[in-house]
Amino acid sequence: MAILKIARMGHAVLREPAKPVADPTAPEIRRLVDDMVETLADAGGVGLAAPQVHAPLRLVIFEVPPDRNGEEAVPFTVLINPEIEPLGDDMALGFEACLSIPGMMGAVARHTRIRYRGVGLDGARIEREARDFHARVVQHESDHLDGLLYPMRIRDMRLFGFAEEMEKVAAAMQMEAENAAE
Repeated sequence: MAILKIARMGHAVLREPAKPVADPTAPEIRRLVDDMVETLADAGGVGLAAPQVHAPLRLVIFEVPPDRNGEEAVPFTVLINPEIEPLGDDMALGFEACLSIPGMMGAVARHTRIRYRGVGLDGARIEREARDFHARVVQHESDHLDGLLYPMRIRDMRLFGFAEEMEKVAAAMQMEAENAAE
């Protein structure tokens, strides 16, 4: 296994749609996933798309830790050739960061509920419904497969900036929302 170099915003591999994986069970796909797992563990984060490690393939890995907003944990998942279907029109604004845009953060509106489909490394079909942070992660990582980075989805550029500044903004927005709910 190896730690791979992460492509940064502006690199051509992040601007183009990725190609479908022809054989999810191929040994080279298993090696790529093993390297992506090691790269993600080294970089810290919850998800990684193959284009982020210079492999223009429709493959993402992710997990949702149990301490994330009190949501149910989602085990480590390899999702190959994913398809996403929004379940309803509800969207929520949330702050996102990306390993390909180090040190930055921005508020992005995403569908709160989705269904996603794809296949795993064994070629078996995966189909799940996701909500909230789980749905956000899948949408964020899948955007990479279409040549999109989260800043392209930001509607209010005042909510994009250096992570340490945006964390203050996010905390203030959270406090404001909690006070409004009381």
